[in-house]
Amino acid sequence: MGLVSVLLISFCVLSISLVGTDNIVVGIPTTLDGPFKPVTVPLDKTFRGHAVDLPDTDPRVQRVVQGFEPEQISVSLSTTHDSVWISWITGDFQIGDSIKPLNPKTVASVVRYGRLRFPLIHKATGYSLVYNQLYPFVGLQNYTSGIIHHVRLTGLKPNTLYHYQCGDPSIPAMSSTYYFKTMPASGPNSYPSRIAIVGDLGLTYNTTSTVDHMIGNNPDLILVVGDVCYANLYLTNGTGADCYSCSFSRTPIHETYQPRWDYWGRYMQPVTSKIPIMVVEGNHEIEKQVENQTFVAYSSRFAFPSKESGSSSAFYYSFNAGGIHFIMLGGYIAYNKSAHQYKWLEKDLAKVDRKVTPWLVATWHPPWYSTYKAHYREAECMRTAMEDLLYQYGVDIIFNGHVHAYERSNRVYNYTLDPCGPVHITVGDGGNREKMAIAHADEPGNCPDPSTTPDEYMGGFCAFNFTSGPAAGKFCWDRQPDYSAYRESSFGHGIFEVKNETHALWTWHRNQDMYNSPGDQIYIVRQPERCPTEPQVTKLWRIWKTKLITEYLAKSRLLFYM
Repeated sequence: MGLVSVLLISFCVLSISLVGTDNIVVGIPTTLDGPFKPVTVPLDKTFRGHAVDLPDTDPRVQRVVQGFEPEQISVSLSTTHDSVWISWITGDFQIGDSIKPLNPKTVASVVRYGRLRFPLIHKATGYSLVYNQLYPFVGLQNYTSGIIHHVRLTGLKPNTLYHYQCGDPSIPAMSSTYYFKTMPASGPNSYPSRIAIVGDLGLTYNTTSTVDHMIGNNPDLILVVGDVCYANLYLTNGTGADCYSCSFSRTPIHETYQPRWDYWGRYMQPVTSKIPIMVVEGNHEIEKQVENQTFVAYSSRFAFPSKESGSSSAFYYSFNAGGIHFIMLGGYIAYNKSAHQYKWLEKDLAKVDRKVTPWLVATWHPPWYSTYKAHYREAECMRTAMEDLLYQYGVDIIFNGHVHAYERSNRVYNYTLDPCGPVHITVGDGGNREKMAIAHADEPGNCPDPSTTPDEYMGGFCAFNFTSGPAAGKFCWDRQPDYSAYRESSFGHGIFEVKNETHALWTWHRNQDMYNSPGDQIYIVRQPERCPTEPQVTKLWRIWKTKLITEYLAKSRLLFYM
Protein backbone atom coordinates (compact mmCIF):
# COMPACT_ATOMS: atom_id res chain seq x y z
CA MET A 1 0.00 0.00 0.00
CA GLY A 2 1.43 3.36 -1.05
CA LEU A 3 2.03 6.32 1.20
CA VAL A 4 -0.74 8.31 -0.51
CA SER A 5 -3.25 5.50 0.14
CA VAL A 6 -2.27 5.30 3.80
CA LEU A 7 -2.62 9.04 4.23
CA LEU A 8 -6.00 9.00 2.47
CA ILE A 9 -7.34 6.23 4.70
CA SER A 10 -6.00 7.99 7.79
CA PHE A 11 -7.68 11.23 6.74
CA CYS A 12 -11.01 9.43 6.18
CA VAL A 13 -10.80 7.75 9.60
CA LEU A 14 -9.99 11.13 11.20
CA SER A 15 -12.92 12.75 9.42
CA ILE A 16 -15.30 10.03 10.62
CA SER A 17 -14.06 10.43 14.19
CA LEU A 18 -14.52 14.20 14.13
CA VAL A 19 -18.03 14.24 12.64
CA GLY A 20 -20.66 12.04 14.22
CA THR A 21 -24.23 11.37 13.20
CA ASP A 22 -26.35 14.31 12.06
CA ASN A 23 -23.17 16.33 11.41
CA ILE A 24 -22.39 16.74 15.12
CA VAL A 25 -18.72 17.69 15.31
CA VAL A 26 -16.83 15.97 18.09
CA GLY A 27 -14.72 18.26 20.24
CA ILE A 28 -17.09 21.23 20.35
CA PRO A 29 -18.47 21.61 23.91
CA THR A 30 -22.15 21.02 24.59
CA THR A 31 -24.49 22.27 27.29
CA LEU A 32 -24.42 18.72 28.67
CA ASP A 33 -20.81 19.44 29.66
CA GLY A 34 -21.95 22.39 31.76
CA PRO A 35 -22.64 24.33 33.74
CA PHE A 36 -19.37 25.98 32.81
CA LYS A 37 -17.19 28.09 35.02
CA PRO A 38 -17.66 31.77 34.13
CA VAL A 39 -15.24 33.17 31.56
CA THR A 40 -14.55 36.84 30.85
CA VAL A 41 -12.38 37.63 27.85
CA PRO A 42 -10.20 40.67 28.61
CA LEU A 43 -10.91 43.73 26.53
CA ASP A 44 -8.73 44.03 23.45
CA LYS A 45 -7.91 47.72 23.72
CA THR A 46 -6.32 47.75 20.28
CA PHE A 47 -9.67 46.98 18.67
CA ARG A 48 -12.20 49.71 19.34
CA GLY A 49 -13.57 49.88 15.82
CA HIS A 50 -14.76 52.89 13.89
CA ALA A 51 -18.08 53.58 15.62
CA VAL A 52 -19.08 56.39 13.30
CA ASP A 53 -22.25 56.48 11.23
CA LEU A 54 -22.16 56.26 7.47
CA PRO A 55 -22.77 59.79 6.16
CA ASP A 56 -25.64 60.58 3.83
CA THR A 57 -23.05 61.11 1.09
CA ASP A 58 -22.09 57.43 1.13
CA PRO A 59 -23.25 55.93 -2.19
CA ARG A 60 -24.65 52.89 -0.35
CA VAL A 61 -27.33 55.01 1.34
CA GLN A 62 -28.23 57.35 -1.51
CA ARG A 63 -31.38 57.00 -3.59
CA VAL A 64 -30.54 55.48 -6.97
CA VAL A 65 -34.06 54.85 -8.38
CA GLN A 66 -36.19 57.27 -10.37
CA GLY A 67 -39.80 58.36 -9.90
CA PHE A 68 -41.89 55.62 -8.31
CA GLU A 69 -39.47 52.77 -8.92
CA PRO A 70 -39.22 50.48 -5.85
CA GLU A 71 -36.38 50.78 -3.35
CA GLN A 72 -35.61 49.44 0.15
CA ILE A 73 -36.96 46.04 -0.91
CA SER A 74 -37.17 43.35 1.74
CA VAL A 75 -38.56 39.86 2.35
CA SER A 76 -40.01 38.71 5.67
CA LEU A 77 -41.70 35.50 6.74
CA SER A 78 -45.28 34.69 7.55
CA THR A 79 -46.12 32.06 10.16
CA THR A 80 -45.49 29.04 7.93
CA HIS A 81 -43.31 28.11 4.96
CA ASP A 82 -46.04 28.62 2.36
CA SER A 83 -46.23 32.41 2.73
CA VAL A 84 -43.87 35.40 2.78
CA TRP A 85 -44.19 39.19 2.76
CA ILE A 86 -42.53 41.45 0.20
CA SER A 87 -42.08 45.09 1.27
CA TRP A 88 -40.71 48.15 -0.54
CA ILE A 89 -40.94 51.93 -0.80
CA THR A 90 -41.85 54.11 -3.79
CA GLY A 91 -41.39 57.85 -3.96
CA ASP A 92 -38.93 59.84 -1.89
CA PHE A 93 -39.31 61.07 1.67
CA GLN A 94 -39.76 64.74 2.56
CA ILE A 95 -38.35 66.58 5.56
CA GLY A 96 -38.73 70.24 6.50
CA ASP A 97 -41.12 72.87 7.75
CA SER A 98 -43.62 72.28 4.96
CA ILE A 99 -44.29 68.73 3.85
CA LYS A 100 -47.06 67.25 1.75
CA PRO A 101 -47.57 63.49 2.26
CA LEU A 102 -47.85 61.35 -0.86
CA ASN A 103 -51.14 59.62 -1.61
CA PRO A 104 -50.70 55.84 -1.22
CA LYS A 105 -53.63 55.21 -3.56
CA THR A 106 -51.72 56.67 -6.51
CA VAL A 107 -49.28 53.75 -6.72
CA ALA A 108 -50.37 50.08 -6.77
CA SER A 109 -48.78 47.33 -4.66
CA VAL A 110 -48.10 44.41 -7.01
CA VAL A 111 -45.70 41.48 -6.89
CA ARG A 112 -45.18 39.12 -9.84
CA TYR A 113 -43.45 35.90 -8.86
CA GLY A 114 -42.75 32.33 -9.87
CA ARG A 115 -40.31 29.46 -9.62
CA LEU A 116 -38.85 30.42 -12.99
CA ARG A 117 -37.13 33.74 -13.59
CA PHE A 118 -39.22 34.15 -16.72
CA PRO A 119 -42.13 34.16 -17.02
CA LEU A 120 -43.29 35.23 -13.55
CA ILE A 121 -46.67 33.56 -13.77
CA HIS A 122 -48.15 34.47 -10.36
CA LYS A 123 -49.44 37.84 -9.18
CA ALA A 124 -50.27 39.16 -5.71
CA THR A 125 -51.51 42.54 -4.52
CA GLY A 126 -51.28 44.13 -1.11
CA TYR A 127 -51.67 47.42 0.69
CA SER A 128 -49.70 50.64 1.07
CA LEU A 129 -49.33 53.45 3.57
CA VAL A 130 -47.46 56.63 4.38
CA TYR A 131 -46.33 57.59 7.87
CA ASN A 132 -45.33 60.96 9.32
CA GLN A 133 -43.04 61.99 12.14
CA LEU A 134 -44.47 65.28 13.45
CA TYR A 135 -43.43 67.59 16.28
CA PRO A 136 -45.53 70.19 18.16
CA PHE A 137 -42.65 72.67 18.40
CA VAL A 138 -41.56 75.50 16.10
CA GLY A 139 -38.17 74.97 14.49
CA LEU A 140 -38.27 71.17 14.39
CA GLN A 141 -38.45 69.63 10.95
CA ASN A 142 -41.28 67.22 10.24
CA TYR A 143 -40.95 64.13 8.08
CA THR A 144 -43.19 62.16 5.74
CA SER A 145 -42.16 58.86 4.21
CA GLY A 146 -42.38 57.56 0.71
CA ILE A 147 -45.19 55.12 -0.02
CA ILE A 148 -44.56 51.88 1.88
CA HIS A 149 -45.93 48.71 0.28
CA HIS A 150 -46.57 45.29 1.85
CA VAL A 151 -47.72 42.29 -0.21
CA ARG A 152 -48.22 38.78 1.09
CA LEU A 153 -47.45 35.85 -1.22
CA THR A 154 -49.27 32.61 -0.48
CA GLY A 155 -49.35 29.02 -1.73
CA LEU A 156 -45.56 28.69 -1.80
CA LYS A 157 -43.73 25.37 -1.74
CA PRO A 158 -41.22 24.65 1.05
CA ASN A 159 -37.47 25.00 0.61
CA THR A 160 -37.98 26.42 -2.88
CA LEU A 161 -36.35 29.27 -4.77
CA TYR A 162 -38.75 31.93 -6.09
CA HIS A 163 -38.07 34.89 -8.36
CA TYR A 164 -40.06 38.11 -8.07
CA GLN A 165 -40.55 41.69 -9.19
CA CYS A 166 -42.41 44.33 -7.21
CA GLY A 167 -43.91 47.72 -8.03
CA ASP A 168 -46.72 49.12 -10.16
CA PRO A 169 -46.82 47.71 -13.73
CA SER A 170 -49.35 50.34 -14.83
CA ILE A 171 -46.97 53.31 -14.46
CA PRO A 172 -44.81 51.33 -15.33
CA ALA A 173 -42.47 51.22 -12.35
CA MET A 174 -41.32 47.70 -11.57
CA SER A 175 -38.16 46.57 -9.81
CA SER A 176 -35.46 44.35 -11.18
CA THR A 177 -35.95 40.62 -10.65
CA TYR A 178 -34.90 39.35 -7.23
CA TYR A 179 -35.17 35.97 -5.56
CA PHE A 180 -35.73 34.36 -2.16
CA LYS A 181 -35.89 30.84 -0.79
CA THR A 182 -38.79 29.65 1.34
CA MET A 183 -38.29 27.99 4.70
CA PRO A 184 -38.41 24.19 5.00
CA ALA A 185 -41.75 22.67 5.96
CA SER A 186 -42.17 22.29 9.73
CA GLY A 187 -41.06 18.92 11.00
CA PRO A 188 -38.66 17.36 13.51
CA ASN A 189 -36.04 16.70 10.82
CA SER A 190 -36.48 19.86 8.77
CA TYR A 191 -34.46 23.02 9.48
CA PRO A 192 -32.94 26.01 7.70
CA SER A 193 -29.19 25.63 7.36
CA ARG A 194 -28.15 28.82 9.15
CA ILE A 195 -29.96 31.61 10.94
CA ALA A 196 -28.08 34.86 11.64
CA ILE A 197 -28.85 36.61 14.93
CA VAL A 198 -27.82 40.23 15.34
CA GLY A 199 -28.83 43.08 17.60
CA ASP A 200 -28.32 46.84 17.94
CA LEU A 201 -27.08 47.01 14.38
CA GLY A 202 -27.16 50.71 13.53
CA LEU A 203 -25.52 52.06 10.38
CA THR A 204 -21.85 52.63 11.18
CA TYR A 205 -18.66 51.43 9.64
CA ASN A 206 -18.76 48.68 12.27
CA THR A 207 -22.22 47.77 10.96
CA THR A 208 -20.81 47.28 7.48
CA SER A 209 -18.18 44.91 8.90
CA THR A 210 -20.85 42.97 10.77
CA VAL A 211 -23.13 42.69 7.73
CA ASP A 212 -20.28 41.67 5.41
CA HIS A 213 -19.17 39.03 7.91
CA MET A 214 -22.73 37.82 8.42
CA ILE A 215 -23.40 37.46 4.69
CA GLY A 216 -20.11 35.58 4.36
CA ASN A 217 -21.68 32.92 6.58
CA ASN A 218 -24.57 32.41 4.11
CA PRO A 219 -27.63 32.67 6.39
CA ASP A 220 -31.08 31.55 5.26
CA LEU A 221 -32.80 33.91 7.69
CA ILE A 222 -31.80 37.01 9.69
CA LEU A 223 -33.22 37.93 13.10
CA VAL A 224 -32.68 41.51 14.29
CA VAL A 225 -33.38 41.59 18.03
CA GLY A 226 -34.12 45.30 18.30
CA ASP A 227 -32.49 48.72 17.76
CA VAL A 228 -32.33 48.92 14.00
CA CYS A 229 -30.97 52.22 12.66
CA TYR A 230 -30.66 54.61 15.66
CA ALA A 231 -32.46 57.47 13.95
CA ASN A 232 -33.17 58.83 17.44
CA LEU A 233 -29.51 59.73 18.00
CA TYR A 234 -30.09 62.68 15.67
CA LEU A 235 -31.88 66.01 15.76
CA THR A 236 -34.30 66.74 12.93
CA ASN A 237 -31.63 68.89 11.28
CA GLY A 238 -29.40 65.84 10.87
CA THR A 239 -26.98 66.60 13.71
CA GLY A 240 -26.04 63.37 15.47
CA ALA A 241 -24.32 62.31 18.69
CA ASP A 242 -23.20 59.12 20.43
CA CYS A 243 -25.36 60.02 23.44
CA TYR A 244 -28.53 61.99 22.77
CA SER A 245 -29.26 62.94 26.39
CA CYS A 246 -25.66 64.04 26.88
CA SER A 247 -25.48 66.25 23.81
CA PHE A 248 -29.07 67.46 23.46
CA SER A 249 -30.28 67.66 27.04
CA ARG A 250 -32.30 70.83 26.43
CA THR A 251 -34.37 69.70 23.45
CA PRO A 252 -38.13 70.07 24.13
CA ILE A 253 -38.85 66.55 22.82
CA HIS A 254 -36.62 63.65 21.89
CA GLU A 255 -36.15 64.32 18.19
CA THR A 256 -35.31 61.79 15.50
CA TYR A 257 -33.86 62.10 12.03
CA GLN A 258 -36.10 59.78 10.03
CA PRO A 259 -34.00 59.73 6.82
CA ARG A 260 -31.65 57.39 8.73
CA TRP A 261 -34.38 54.76 8.32
CA ASP A 262 -34.29 55.27 4.56
CA TYR A 263 -30.49 55.10 4.55
CA TRP A 264 -30.63 51.82 6.48
CA GLY A 265 -33.22 50.36 4.10
CA ARG A 266 -31.13 51.29 1.07
CA TYR A 267 -27.93 49.94 2.56
CA MET A 268 -29.58 46.65 3.55
CA GLN A 269 -31.53 46.07 0.31
CA PRO A 270 -28.88 43.83 -1.33
CA VAL A 271 -29.29 41.55 1.70
CA THR A 272 -32.96 41.87 2.65
CA SER A 273 -34.24 41.54 -0.93
CA LYS A 274 -32.90 37.96 -0.94
CA ILE A 275 -32.73 36.80 2.68
CA PRO A 276 -35.86 37.05 4.87
CA ILE A 277 -35.43 39.39 7.82
CA MET A 278 -37.51 39.29 11.02
CA VAL A 279 -37.37 42.23 13.42
CA VAL A 280 -38.52 42.94 16.97
CA GLU A 281 -38.66 46.42 18.47
CA GLY A 282 -35.99 47.96 20.68
CA ASN A 283 -35.95 51.10 22.79
CA HIS A 284 -34.44 53.13 19.95
CA GLU A 285 -37.60 52.43 17.94
CA ILE A 286 -39.84 54.25 20.45
CA GLU A 287 -39.43 57.61 18.69
CA LYS A 288 -42.05 59.63 20.55
CA GLN A 289 -43.74 62.35 18.50
CA VAL A 290 -46.88 64.51 18.40
CA GLU A 291 -49.88 63.21 20.39
CA ASN A 292 -47.52 60.80 22.19
CA GLN A 293 -47.36 58.45 19.22
CA THR A 294 -44.53 55.91 19.38
CA PHE A 295 -42.97 53.16 17.24
CA VAL A 296 -44.55 54.56 14.07
CA ALA A 297 -41.55 54.01 11.79
CA TYR A 298 -41.00 50.48 13.11
CA SER A 299 -44.66 49.52 12.73
CA SER A 300 -44.92 51.00 9.24
CA ARG A 301 -41.71 49.91 7.56
CA PHE A 302 -41.71 46.20 8.39
CA ALA A 303 -44.26 43.51 7.65
CA PHE A 304 -45.10 41.25 10.60
CA PRO A 305 -47.05 37.96 10.70
CA SER A 306 -49.07 39.34 13.59
CA LYS A 307 -52.53 38.52 12.26
CA GLU A 308 -51.38 35.12 10.98
CA SER A 309 -50.07 34.23 14.45
CA GLY A 310 -53.15 35.45 16.31
CA SER A 311 -51.56 38.65 17.58
CA SER A 312 -53.17 42.06 17.40
CA SER A 313 -49.84 43.87 17.59
CA ALA A 314 -46.62 44.37 15.63
CA PHE A 315 -44.78 44.18 18.97
CA TYR A 316 -45.26 40.44 19.50
CA TYR A 317 -45.84 37.60 17.07
CA SER A 318 -44.60 34.11 16.22
CA PHE A 319 -43.59 32.05 13.20
CA ASN A 320 -42.11 28.70 12.23
CA ALA A 321 -38.83 28.15 10.42
CA GLY A 322 -38.78 24.42 9.76
CA GLY A 323 -38.81 22.62 13.08
CA ILE A 324 -38.21 25.82 15.06
CA HIS A 325 -41.02 27.89 16.57
CA PHE A 326 -39.89 31.48 17.12
CA ILE A 327 -41.67 33.75 19.58
CA MET A 328 -40.93 37.46 19.20
CA LEU A 329 -41.90 39.41 22.32
CA GLY A 330 -42.13 43.11 23.15
CA GLY A 331 -40.14 44.52 26.03
CA TYR A 332 -41.73 47.97 25.63
CA ILE A 333 -45.41 47.06 25.70
CA ALA A 334 -47.39 45.74 28.67
CA TYR A 335 -46.25 42.24 29.58
CA ASN A 336 -47.92 41.55 32.95
CA LYS A 337 -50.32 38.65 33.37
CA SER A 338 -53.41 40.74 32.63
CA ALA A 339 -51.96 42.26 29.45
CA HIS A 340 -52.90 41.22 25.91
CA GLN A 341 -49.31 40.19 25.20
CA TYR A 342 -49.18 37.74 28.09
CA LYS A 343 -52.55 36.21 27.19
CA TRP A 344 -51.45 35.86 23.57
CA LEU A 345 -48.21 34.22 24.72
CA GLU A 346 -50.14 31.67 26.79
CA LYS A 347 -52.27 30.74 23.79
CA ASP A 348 -49.34 30.62 21.40
CA LEU A 349 -47.30 28.37 23.68
CA ALA A 350 -50.26 26.07 24.23
CA LYS A 351 -50.61 25.56 20.46
CA VAL A 352 -46.97 24.57 19.90
CA ASP A 353 -46.61 20.89 18.97
CA ARG A 354 -43.10 19.87 19.97
CA LYS A 355 -43.39 16.76 17.79
CA VAL A 356 -43.60 19.10 14.78
CA THR A 357 -41.43 22.01 16.01
CA PRO A 358 -39.17 20.51 18.70
CA TRP A 359 -37.20 23.74 19.12
CA LEU A 360 -38.79 26.68 20.92
CA VAL A 361 -36.84 29.96 20.70
CA ALA A 362 -37.86 33.30 22.17
CA THR A 363 -36.46 36.76 21.45
CA TRP A 364 -36.98 40.29 22.71
CA HIS A 365 -34.75 43.31 23.14
CA PRO A 366 -33.70 43.90 26.82
CA PRO A 367 -31.96 40.86 28.39
CA TRP A 368 -32.86 39.30 31.72
CA TYR A 369 -29.46 37.77 32.41
CA SER A 370 -26.84 40.29 31.40
CA THR A 371 -24.00 40.98 33.84
CA TYR A 372 -22.84 44.24 32.28
CA LYS A 373 -23.29 47.51 34.13
CA ALA A 374 -25.18 48.99 31.19
CA HIS A 375 -28.91 48.20 31.58
CA TYR A 376 -28.19 45.88 34.51
CA ARG A 377 -31.45 44.19 35.66
CA GLU A 378 -33.43 46.80 33.75
CA ALA A 379 -35.93 44.21 32.46
CA GLU A 380 -36.52 42.61 35.86
CA CYS A 381 -40.27 43.33 35.80
CA MET A 382 -40.60 41.53 32.48
CA ARG A 383 -38.63 38.59 33.86
CA THR A 384 -40.78 38.24 36.97
CA ALA A 385 -43.92 38.40 34.83
CA MET A 386 -42.97 35.97 32.07
CA GLU A 387 -40.11 33.72 33.14
CA ASP A 388 -42.27 31.06 34.80
CA LEU A 389 -44.41 30.67 31.69
CA LEU A 390 -41.44 30.31 29.34
CA TYR A 391 -39.76 27.86 31.71
CA GLN A 392 -42.87 25.71 32.10
CA TYR A 393 -43.20 25.34 28.35
CA GLY A 394 -39.54 24.41 27.96
CA VAL A 395 -38.21 27.32 25.91
CA ASP A 396 -34.76 26.22 24.75
CA ILE A 397 -32.95 29.46 23.89
CA ILE A 398 -33.54 33.18 24.39
CA PHE A 399 -31.86 35.83 22.24
CA ASN A 400 -31.60 39.49 23.30
CA GLY A 401 -29.81 42.69 22.37
CA HIS A 402 -29.76 46.09 24.15
CA VAL A 403 -26.42 45.56 25.93
CA HIS A 404 -23.66 46.34 23.43
CA ALA A 405 -21.56 43.28 24.07
CA TYR A 406 -21.74 39.50 23.81
CA GLU A 407 -22.73 37.17 26.63
CA ARG A 408 -23.88 33.54 26.82
CA SER A 409 -25.39 32.06 29.96
CA ASN A 410 -25.45 28.60 31.40
CA ARG A 411 -28.93 27.08 31.56
CA VAL A 412 -30.64 29.25 34.16
CA TYR A 413 -34.02 29.85 35.77
CA ASN A 414 -34.73 32.45 38.47
CA TYR A 415 -31.01 33.24 38.79
CA THR A 416 -30.32 29.58 39.63
CA LEU A 417 -28.46 27.04 37.50
CA ASP A 418 -31.10 24.68 36.15
CA PRO A 419 -30.57 21.93 33.53
CA CYS A 420 -34.07 22.62 32.16
CA GLY A 421 -33.74 26.39 32.00
CA PRO A 422 -33.09 28.15 28.68
CA VAL A 423 -29.72 29.40 27.50
CA HIS A 424 -29.80 33.21 27.35
CA ILE A 425 -27.65 34.84 24.67
CA THR A 426 -27.08 38.59 24.37
CA VAL A 427 -25.92 39.78 20.94
CA GLY A 428 -26.27 43.56 21.19
CA ASP A 429 -22.90 43.96 19.51
CA GLY A 430 -23.96 44.62 15.92
CA GLY A 431 -21.95 47.84 15.58
CA ASN A 432 -24.11 50.82 16.53
CA ARG A 433 -22.88 54.34 17.20
CA GLU A 434 -23.20 54.15 21.01
CA LYS A 435 -20.11 51.91 21.13
CA MET A 436 -19.33 48.90 23.27
CA ALA A 437 -20.44 48.02 26.80
CA ILE A 438 -17.28 47.24 28.76
CA ALA A 439 -17.88 47.56 32.52
CA HIS A 440 -19.33 44.61 34.44
CA ALA A 441 -21.72 45.10 37.35
CA ASP A 442 -19.81 42.60 39.51
CA GLU A 443 -16.53 44.51 39.30
CA PRO A 444 -15.54 46.80 42.21
CA GLY A 445 -17.30 50.17 42.03
CA ASN A 446 -19.51 49.20 39.09
CA CYS A 447 -22.67 48.02 40.82
CA PRO A 448 -25.37 50.55 39.89
CA ASP A 449 -27.69 52.14 42.40
CA PRO A 450 -30.93 50.08 42.31
CA SER A 451 -32.95 53.29 41.94
CA THR A 452 -31.32 53.85 38.53
CA THR A 453 -32.49 50.53 37.06
CA PRO A 454 -36.27 50.68 36.67
CA ASP A 455 -38.04 49.94 33.42
CA GLU A 456 -38.45 53.58 32.43
CA TYR A 457 -40.80 52.94 29.54
CA MET A 458 -43.18 50.55 31.33
CA GLY A 459 -42.78 52.41 34.65
CA GLY A 460 -41.97 49.40 36.79
CA PHE A 461 -39.34 48.56 39.41
CA CYS A 462 -38.74 44.95 40.39
CA ALA A 463 -34.95 44.70 40.78
CA PHE A 464 -34.58 44.13 44.51
CA ASN A 465 -31.60 42.66 46.34
CA PHE A 466 -31.07 38.93 45.97
CA THR A 467 -32.61 36.94 48.83
CA SER A 468 -30.58 33.73 48.47
CA GLY A 469 -27.49 32.27 46.86
CA PRO A 470 -23.96 33.70 46.64
CA ALA A 471 -25.27 37.26 46.27
CA ALA A 472 -27.84 37.13 49.08
CA GLY A 473 -28.60 40.56 50.48
CA LYS A 474 -26.86 42.32 47.59
CA PHE A 475 -28.00 43.97 44.38
CA CYS A 476 -24.96 42.73 42.42
CA TRP A 477 -22.71 39.72 42.65
CA ASP A 478 -19.13 40.39 43.78
CA ARG A 479 -17.78 38.14 41.02
CA GLN A 480 -18.95 36.99 37.60
CA PRO A 481 -22.22 35.19 38.37
CA ASP A 482 -22.45 31.42 38.06
CA TYR A 483 -25.16 31.76 35.41
CA SER A 484 -22.81 33.73 33.13
CA ALA A 485 -20.76 31.25 31.11
CA TYR A 486 -18.96 33.56 28.66
CA ARG A 487 -18.80 37.29 28.08
CA GLU A 488 -16.75 39.50 25.79
CA SER A 489 -16.89 43.09 24.55
CA SER A 490 -16.47 42.98 20.80
CA PHE A 491 -18.54 43.70 17.71
CA GLY A 492 -20.01 40.68 15.95
CA HIS A 493 -22.98 38.47 15.14
CA GLY A 494 -24.16 34.92 15.77
CA ILE A 495 -25.10 31.94 13.60
CA PHE A 496 -27.68 29.41 14.84
CA GLU A 497 -27.68 25.99 13.14
CA VAL A 498 -30.18 23.34 14.26
CA LYS A 499 -28.81 19.90 13.42
CA ASN A 500 -31.64 17.65 14.63
CA GLU A 501 -34.35 17.38 17.30
CA THR A 502 -31.86 17.65 20.16
CA HIS A 503 -28.70 19.42 18.94
CA ALA A 504 -28.20 23.00 17.72
CA LEU A 505 -24.84 24.63 17.06
CA TRP A 506 -24.43 28.22 18.23
CA THR A 507 -21.45 30.19 16.91
CA TRP A 508 -20.59 33.78 17.74
CA HIS A 509 -18.29 35.55 15.29
CA ARG A 510 -16.17 38.59 16.11
CA ASN A 511 -15.80 41.12 13.32
CA GLN A 512 -12.03 41.14 13.63
CA ASP A 513 -11.71 37.36 13.11
CA MET A 514 -11.58 35.38 9.89
CA TYR A 515 -15.00 34.29 8.61
CA ASN A 516 -14.49 30.65 9.60
CA SER A 517 -12.98 31.42 13.03
CA PRO A 518 -15.53 31.34 15.91
CA GLY A 519 -15.21 33.56 18.94
CA ASP A 520 -17.53 31.34 20.98
CA GLN A 521 -19.07 28.04 19.95
CA ILE A 522 -21.24 25.44 21.68
CA TYR A 523 -23.85 22.81 20.98
CA ILE A 524 -27.09 23.57 22.79
CA VAL A 525 -28.66 20.21 23.60
CA ARG A 526 -32.32 19.60 24.38
CA GLN A 527 -33.34 16.89 26.85
CA PRO A 528 -37.09 16.50 26.30
CA GLU A 529 -37.20 13.27 28.29
CA ARG A 530 -35.78 15.05 31.31
CA CYS A 531 -37.40 18.47 31.01
CA PRO A 532 -41.18 18.92 30.64
CA THR A 533 -42.34 21.06 27.75
CA GLU A 534 -45.65 22.27 29.15
CA PRO A 535 -47.08 23.02 32.60
CA GLN A 536 -48.27 20.05 34.62
CA VAL A 537 -51.59 21.86 35.15
CA THR A 538 -52.09 21.88 31.37
CA LYS A 539 -51.49 18.14 31.21
CA LEU A 540 -53.98 17.59 34.03
CA TRP A 541 -56.52 19.83 32.29
CA ARG A 542 -56.17 17.85 29.07
CA ILE A 543 -56.65 14.58 30.94
CA TRP A 544 -59.68 15.95 32.77
CA LYS A 545 -61.13 17.41 29.55
CA THR A 546 -60.67 14.09 27.74
CA LYS A 547 -62.38 12.30 30.61
CA LEU A 548 -65.33 14.73 30.51
CA ILE A 549 -65.72 14.31 26.75
CA THR A 550 -65.54 10.53 27.05
CA GLU A 551 -68.18 10.49 29.77
CA TYR A 552 -70.40 12.87 27.76
CA LEU A 553 -70.17 10.71 24.64
CA ALA A 554 -70.90 7.57 26.64
CA LYS A 555 -74.02 9.16 28.13
CA SER A 556 -75.05 10.43 24.69
CA ARG A 557 -74.82 6.95 23.22
CA LEU A 558 -76.79 5.55 26.16
CA LEU A 559 -79.55 8.11 25.67
CA PHE A 560 -79.57 7.41 21.92
CA TYR A 561 -80.23 3.72 22.44
CA MET A 562 -82.88 4.20 25.15
